Amino acid sequence: MESLIALLQANSVEAMVGLGLLAVASWAFLKKSSSTLKVKDQLPQSSEQSESSAHDIEDPEKLDVVEEAKAEEPLVEAKKESDRSIFFRGLQKSRALISSSLTAIFGGKIDAEALEQLEELLIYADVGDLSFEIVERLGKASKQGEQDLKGVLKERLIDLLGEDEPLRPPSHSPHVILVVGVNGSGKTTTIGKLAHRYQKEGKRVMVAAGDTFRAGAAEQLKVWAERSGAAFVEGEENADPSSVVYRAIDKARSTGVDVLICDTAGRLQANQPLMDELRKMVRVIQKQLPEAPHEGLLVLDSTIGQNALFQAEGFGATVELSGVVLTKLDGTAKGGVVFSIRKRLGIPVKMVGLGEGIEDLRDFNGAAFVDALIEDSPIE
Repeated sequence: MESLIALLQANSVEAMVGLGLLAVASWAFLKKSSSTLKVKDQLPQSSEQSESSAHDIEDPEKLDVVEEAKAEEPLVEAKKESDRSIFFRGLQKSRALISSSLTAIFGGKIDAEALEQLEELLIYADVGDLSFEIVERLGKASKQGEQDLKGVLKERLIDLLGEDEPLRPPSHSPHVILVVGVNGSGKTTTIGKLAHRYQKEGKRVMVAAGDTFRAGAAEQLKVWAERSGAAFVEGEENADPSSVVYRAIDKARSTGVDVLICDTAGRLQANQPLMDELRKMVRVIQKQLPEAPHEGLLVLDSTIGQNALFQAEGFGATVELSGVVLTKLDGTAKGGVVFSIRKRLGIPVKMVGLGEGIEDLRDFNGAAFVDALIEDSPIE
């Protein structure tokens, strides 16, 4: 004590500061200790305490009942968007042209002038020469006292499309799909999305770059193949397309590929030498696999309207077509070409492009398509 007093007298200022800091530190320590005790009181029981509490339960089997109840709770899955909703969203441009006009026409008196307006509307939407037949039927229904003329129109349009025909399920290995169409139709993108679809279904997929004439065609297709995880076979630039397909089939058979998708040169249907090359490609395929190609798909750009019919007629005379893939349907008001393709050529529309996403290549659904054209809101 005497030493402390001496220290204070020797250096009173520094000592007072030191004592002040010591007091602050002591106060902080005591406060922290108090808080720790309070938090400790609120902590859950230790593992030993929990075990002792479990032994206090009169019927241990109740635990099993609780666990079993939890296991039986159903998993909540994300709601899958319906075809009708998807088509309704994808056909906004066509519907903007057709639906509002139909509402105005059917909202008033159905006379010769109204029917003429309807025919003009259908022609503009690229329904083609079927427009007159449709309007004539509606005129007869109106004279017979039919009130729901919109329902009559809807029924007739669905009838024109016939039954939906999806892609043929692979029944051979490899299941060969030959894809034809002109440059710019969306053929490369369609092949990439098809490859993705089959890969997603668990199939082993290979893509053959049979378009050896267009610069950059193989590179573009290779990007899609890599994106979808499909194997890829290509040849030299300007090589014989048939040789590429021949090697692809040979490799597909030896490696156990399930689906082989063959690209072809983006030829115009009026270019005879290129169409002859397409015939040769089919012969080469059938030499190795007599029943192939198992699917012949024509890719058409829906924005060209009735011109798509001339392409379909030209390709149909060269290769057996099992169906049409109609691309860019979300970007046009001319969706009515679907009816002409089905009625005049007898070729089903199997798939449609309703967006740029890899999942936006959809199976065609006739009823959903018609609803999306003429209804004001999606019907589930």
